[in-house]
Amino acid sequence: MQVVGYETGGVDDGNGSGSGAAGSESATAGGFYVAVDGEVEYVDAAPGTELAYGLGDRRCAGTVHEGGHVPCDAADAPYCEAHSSVWVCARCTGSCLKDEMDCHEEHAMYLAAFAPDTFKVGVTRLWRLETRLREQGADRAAHVRTFPDGRVAREVEAELASGEGLVDRVRVPTKLDGFGRDVDRGAWEDLVGRFDPVERFAFDYGLDLSERPVAETMAAGTVRGWKGRVLVLDRNGSTYAVDARSLVGYELTEEVPDRDLQSSLGAFGE
Repeated sequence: MQVVGYETGGVDDGNGSGSGAAGSESATAGGFYVAVDGEVEYVDAAPGTELAYGLGDRRCAGTVHEGGHVPCDAADAPYCEAHSSVWVCARCTGSCLKDEMDCHEEHAMYLAAFAPDTFKVGVTRLWRLETRLREQGADRAAHVRTFPDGRVAREVEAELASGEGLVDRVRVPTKLDGFGRDVDRGAWEDLVGRFDPVERFAFDYGLDLSERPVAETMAAGTVRGWKGRVLVLDRNGSTYAVDARSLVGYELTEEVPDRDLQSSLGAFGE
């Protein structure tokens, strides 16, 4: 049984990338897609679920095609060069990287806050705005502008990122640093105050963290919840944060290793 994908929670948007509801409501269930003898099955990882898997060998996760799994024996994980793909729109700055521009629909430009003080500017299709923010695990957000198509939106995004000193990508380790912490409200309000936001968002993922969880790669414990693609597990009195992407490619075993794990006590220490 090999992990070949994950769902961060919420309503599936049809592309397997995961999604979630927005606003102040708590995140819904997430889970993993696993390949078993060429078939793809879903392993639920909703809050309260008990996961009891060990991690075996890891290799390329292959590809899912027409509901079935096409395996790959390459050692590169989560994907080998032949099965890696890059979403070119994520790198677009207004000069389309596709053979033909196809983002002819309204796009929203947003600001997203990740505790305590990382602020991002981003662009997404207008109808996916709330879902996209939850997929990223944003703590606060503001829809600041709407554009008729993706090209114009990406041009303005690039200019804003440069002019305002904002980032256009936030990596998981940076996000983990903010778990259990609050957004710097003064800095956030100062940034948003320079715009006339269309709508503002405050997200609650229902994790109720009093300290930062320990970063680990494992698939055993009681699911506390999800924040973006990060799965939060309780195990042996400590809380752990697992980047779901770090599990893709692993074979899941029924034997959970009884190994020492770093305790979450003092996880805020330097």
